[in-house]
Amino acid sequence: MNLCPCGSGIDYGKCCEPLIKGARQAQTAEELMRSRYTAYVKVEIDYLFETTHPAHRQGFDHEGTRQWAENSVWEGLEIVTTGKGGTDDGEGRVEFIARFREKGVKKAHHELAEFKKDDGKWFFTDGSAVPRKPATSVKVGRNDPCTCGSGLKYKKCCGK
Repeated sequence: MNLCPCGSGIDYGKCCEPLIKGARQAQTAEELMRSRYTAYVKVEIDYLFETTHPAHRQGFDHEGTRQWAENSVWEGLEIVTTGKGGTDDGEGRVEFIARFREKGVKKAHHELAEFKKDDGKWFFTDGSAVPRKPATSVKVGRNDPCTCGSGLKYKKCCGK
């Protein structure tokens, strides 16, 4: 079996390939999002352009998109949340994380993507990066219990 890159666990020939090859349309915003990720993996740039809403195609960089897709090692797609975007909806949102390597460096593209249905067909309209949450650290006082779990005070254990 040739598993689909979108992470559905379904064979590519039954999952995203029919959408990318034009044999059928995406039924939901999430299905379109998954097929667009797969299009990056398979370097199907025309599909990415065609599934971008016509009102949002201006400035689409075919060559830059192709180079990024070809020069990245795609490692997986995680759907974080969806909002609307079902078969009976006209709009939808999909928050996702696409993991990849670029020049050997692990990266993650975390985005909230917007979708719109026109004439029964789903299109990507826009996306915005989801900001990373800043790392938090807990300040340990000298007389607090040690964070290593020893049961000793921090000053008598790891805080020496």
